[in-house]
Amino acid sequence: MKTPRSVRDADVGGKRVLVRADLNVPLENGRVADDTRIRAALPTLRLLLERRASHVRVCSHLGRPKGEDPEYRIDPVRDQLRSLLDDDRIHVLENTRFDPRDTANDVGFARELADGCDLYVNDAFGSAHRAHSSTEAVAHLLPAYAGLLLLEELEHLGRLLGEVDRPFVLVAGGAKVEDKLGVLSHLGARADAVLIGGKMAEELREENQLPFEAMLPTDVVAAAAFEPNAETRVTPFDELPESWLGLDIGPVSRERFAGEIRGAKTVFWNGPMGVFEWPRFAEGTKTVAAAVAAVDGYTVVGGGDSVRAVNELGLEDGISWVSTGGGASLELLEGKDLPGVAAIPSS
Repeated sequence: MKTPRSVRDADVGGKRVLVRADLNVPLENGRVADDTRIRAALPTLRLLLERRASHVRVCSHLGRPKGEDPEYRIDPVRDQLRSLLDDDRIHVLENTRFDPRDTANDVGFARELADGCDLYVNDAFGSAHRAHSSTEAVAHLLPAYAGLLLLEELEHLGRLLGEVDRPFVLVAGGAKVEDKLGVLSHLGARADAVLIGGKMAEELREENQLPFEAMLPTDVVAAAAFEPNAETRVTPFDELPESWLGLDIGPVSRERFAGEIRGAKTVFWNGPMGVFEWPRFAEGTKTVAAAVAAVDGYTVVGGGDSVRAVNELGLEDGISWVSTGGGASLELLEGKDLPGVAAIPSS
């Protein structure tokens, strides 16, 4: 994996800089519900301002709008960023996804983004796996550099691809095994133990698509229907009634998983153990989060629900690296090149 040249080495004094940030944050009632990604963008923006950039043009996508959907206007994000870093030199552009040319990696749209700017900084690791105008095409139009967050993500995640302290435990959850099959096969083959919960566990029980044995739950919290207040019971994983749904790993599995994690020296966790957003089915995810935070070693957490669990439980200080990238993290750990990184010259 190459190391792209750093924004620290860029001469930005008196220059106009285009920054691709990852400001794709959740919104609730027209307000930013979690500003973690906005805060993660601050170090690069502060560096540019401290080094006397004359103008910082920030662009980002927000959600998956179909056309210019008012629900996904960038205004709440712009307001939150201004509350954290109020400087007249910062100008946040409208949601790049409002223009379909962005996802088409259209050079014309890239030229519009770059117009009047002297250099480009990509700090959006969460979008680096997409070849879009704002992440890839524009990097060929201006001198391109990697932002501080992007560099940190590459460094911390890259450690998992090298020699690691053992035992190395990989924990995966969520809904669709096909979305994570690549990283499970690539990274899991190097792990000492692979623990799988969530809907993925059911899919692998029916058809093991992995080239090695993984630890699946032995018991689950099952529900009669997919709703927060449905009738529940704990049942052996292999005896889950066909009409019932496994919505969390059970108490025995929680302790088994936690024991494996606590004994590790390196852990990568991506994906919840159940329907974490419903409190009755959050205990498995909470148990895993606490176990990862208690590890005396190197720990990385990625994926929206996993990161949310860590943050809501106040455990982020116990994690070595909390990644802002979902799909980008998985593709990097799968061994793939990320277009947004490959477009930046090496240091």
